[in-house]
Amino acid sequence: MMEPLASLEEQDVTREDVLRASDRVKVQRSRAQGRWLRLFWLLSGPGLLVMLGENDGPSMLSYATTGAVYGVGFFIPFILLTFVMAYLVQEMTVRLGVATYRGHAELIFQRLGPFWGYFAMGDLVFGNLLTLVTEFVAIQAGGMYFGLPRALSVGIGVAIVFSSFALRRYHTWERGMLLLAAGNLLFIPAALLAHPHPGPVLHAVASWGPLPGGFNKKSLVLMLANIGATVTPWMIFFQQSAVVDKGLTPADVTQARLDTALGALLAAIAAIAALIAAAPLYHAHIDVTALSSGADFATALKPYLGHAGAAMFALGMTEAGLVAAMTISTSSSYALAETLSVGRSLNLDFASGRWFYGAAILSTLVAAAVVLIPGAPLLAMILAVNVIATLLMAPALLFLLLLVNDREIMGNLANGWAANLAGGAIILGIAVAGAIYGLMTVSSL
Repeated sequence: MMEPLASLEEQDVTREDVLRASDRVKVQRSRAQGRWLRLFWLLSGPGLLVMLGENDGPSMLSYATTGAVYGVGFFIPFILLTFVMAYLVQEMTVRLGVATYRGHAELIFQRLGPFWGYFAMGDLVFGNLLTLVTEFVAIQAGGMYFGLPRALSVGIGVAIVFSSFALRRYHTWERGMLLLAAGNLLFIPAALLAHPHPGPVLHAVASWGPLPGGFNKKSLVLMLANIGATVTPWMIFFQQSAVVDKGLTPADVTQARLDTALGALLAAIAAIAALIAAAPLYHAHIDVTALSSGADFATALKPYLGHAGAAMFALGMTEAGLVAAMTISTSSSYALAETLSVGRSLNLDFASGRWFYGAAILSTLVAAAVVLIPGAPLLAMILAVNVIATLLMAPALLFLLLLVNDREIMGNLANGWAANLAGGAIILGIAVAGAIYGLMTVSSL
């Protein structure tokens, strides 16, 4: 059984406690006054950030590649389905955070034991480091489109990530990230500048069109990449820890669900916009295997989107990489600090949170260094990372399902049969897709 949290009389009141209590006073005031919009504004953040943060560099390139290879017919409803999956997963994560006041890594160690705790940490660290590399690919690509040298683009990205950790305030960090994450919507005007015909787009949304060329290994890889672009292990670790760091309680679960749903909706719109923006390459029969980065994509799209549309696409790629680099590195920090039972909050100063901040700094530096290796196959690396993320998701989801069904810690927020059915279907679907991909890979050798 989990040990209860110590009372205030039994522990020192820290700066972190004072800041979080100050935020809660504003929440209680707004709730008492019936100011529901302000209450939602105060409680929103983790859901919006996790969804828009997952619309990262590799994800937006996966969506763009999909549009360039297959057009809009099959994959628009497929992308919508993946975001429904993402919401279902993250809604369980929200309930787990508000019910236990613990981060995900901490709970796995406490409830499932050290072996599975270290297994989950290995899964997370491996996936996060690979993904961080591709975030700097996106940052570099955006800078290259505007004529910045590779090293300078990556260096600016590293500096921005580091500066976000100097805020020493979760609330300020979160609001800054939300402002930056709004740049994900740059893909919407880029898509409009592609002048898509409304008929095929609306038909794709209303009915699931056929898959051009039929089902094969290429289409399966893009399907896995699109799932991995939407549902990944770091999202579970990040949102649960962010919910705890923000200080959300069971009374806030409705607003937290709305926050997650709104994030999923906005992220789905941006993802579909990236696909539509790249669809002219499909109609022009452009071979996207020759494109190695977001800069190449933006350059290839310039004849179809114009200078403004291509620039928005490149800026969107840069924003996607930056937001994801900050949120993914923070998810690694939360998990490592929880594993070591040391301070884990963006309210901490550097001395108190040296392990927390140190993990983010080290992983950022390693990822940035890997990106600068000359001759790396960037587009192939990006698609491979999303496929790997999909394959790593099944065990992460299994751990999540076990925890949200633990009524000793969840109480009345535990999963019902419908949530278990949905979660089980997602795990089964991902496992089957991974098995099919493995069989197709072996048979092609």
